[in-house]
Amino acid sequence: MPSLSPVGRTLLRDQALERLRAAIVTGELAPGSVIKDAELASRLRLSVAPVRAALTRLADEGLVEAKPQSHTRVTQLAVPQVRDAAAVVRAMHELAAREATGRLTGDDVAAMRAANDRFTVAVAAGDVDAALVADDELHGVLLARLGNAAATATVDRFTPLIRRLERSRFAADGARGSAERHARLIDACAAGDVAAVVGLTTEIWTALLDELADAPTDPEEHP
Repeated sequence: MPSLSPVGRTLLRDQALERLRAAIVTGELAPGSVIKDAELASRLRLSVAPVRAALTRLADEGLVEAKPQSHTRVTQLAVPQVRDAAAVVRAMHELAAREATGRLTGDDVAAMRAANDRFTVAVAAGDVDAALVADDELHGVLLARLGNAAATATVDRFTPLIRRLERSRFAADGARGSAERHARLIDACAAGDVAAVVGLTTEIWTALLDELADAPTDPEEHP
């Protein structure tokens, strides 16, 4: 289903935010695209007010930029900004690994294994969107068990920026390596080995940062 399909009338700002964020992350709203709140409101079948509120939130997340009395547009894929965001998100996942591993249940571990199975199938099928969703679900188990609202809010804020670039540069070979690292992470979770879980979490996110470090810079990126 396209991200910009109409929104039910009772969902308003939060649903507008979800739809617009997804449209930017998947490229339905392409980097550099000029966007008009009235046009988006019409497509989403909403009034302009919740769309404007959603765009304000997306500007805070670095996904759109607004110039007063001029235009609002989708930001370019800025690799340095994404690397910064990934470093922050890594720190939150390391916190979750350190604090939540000893509290994981058997159901939590099973949920992580199921998510990695979905990730592996999606990678084999070349389904980038499904792979990234499964990856978020897997790591989200530790975040949920951590129960730290500030950490979760930080991850929620910066992950779309990271996923947007990951999606554009998705490579099956690299993702298969992620599946193997996930499996080792899950085994460490099942064993309650906090040091190993933290180390593997760092390894997973460092691998991503290394990939981003090697990514070419878009000539249209903003300083």
